[in-house]
Amino acid sequence: MLLSLMNKYKRPRICAGAPGSVHSVSSLHAAVNPFGNSFSVFSVTARRDTLLLNNPKGKYMPITTCVFDAYGTLFDVTAAARQAASEPDFAALKSDWPQVAEYWRQKQLSYSWLRAVTRAHDDFWQVTQDGLDWALEKTGHDGDPTLRERLLALYWELQAYPEVPAMLQTLKDAGLNTAILSNGSPAMLKGAVESAGIGGTLDVLLSVETVGVFKPDARVYDLVGQQFGCTKDEVLFVSSNGWDAGAATGYGFTTAWVNRNSDPVDRLPWTPVHVLKQLDGIPQLAGV
Repeated sequence: MLLSLMNKYKRPRICAGAPGSVHSVSSLHAAVNPFGNSFSVFSVTARRDTLLLNNPKGKYMPITTCVFDAYGTLFDVTAAARQAASEPDFAALKSDWPQVAEYWRQKQLSYSWLRAVTRAHDDFWQVTQDGLDWALEKTGHDGDPTLRERLLALYWELQAYPEVPAMLQTLKDAGLNTAILSNGSPAMLKGAVESAGIGGTLDVLLSVETVGVFKPDARVYDLVGQQFGCTKDEVLFVSSNGWDAGAATGYGFTTAWVNRNSDPVDRLPWTPVHVLKQLDGIPQLAGV
């Protein structure tokens, strides 16, 4: 089975060029779900041709709805540790805050996957706290409860990436639907959006808490069609997580992976349709 999948799918060609490039990176074909009935609800990958290479205005891709992952996509998940490290009370964090931020994010994601596959769901705030506790112990900061409290408080005030407000406003000015689709709990998402001041450019905040399972379960992606009454091929789904963008491709969305760190493509049966370095190329992908 593994060899069959490896032969069927070729790695996407990462597009060259300046940050914000909107060239399509893959053409996908039907696939058998490698997980069988054990986990993923996905079963078929819709073909995605390189629609925008010769048609940057999106004539053949009638996108009506742009949906964004939140953490790491719109909001900088390293901001909490970076901010705390700059404060006099937490000088001990100054030298290793990047490691704390990285470990925190890694465990936050891996705990969400493990809870999904074991059907032990809890909300993302609990997962976020658990991930931080592991990261603080790993880096030797677990004996400082004041630092823990400060980092958790800052997570409700994450900064949006600089290009986010203008990008979202461009989409709204063009009459497109805009939404967040996130593992985050409703309260967490509301706090982040209000702190970043982007609430006026988002139609709705969709949380996995509605279905009680984390991404990449297909029931999460179902929320988009249920909210907007749109078909899958009307949706441009944007995520900084390669696995999220790939899974959403398998679900049937047109996808864009915001690969800020130039990471390798995840070895999954599905790959993102587009790869960008930052979000300012999203309006062009949406045909604006």
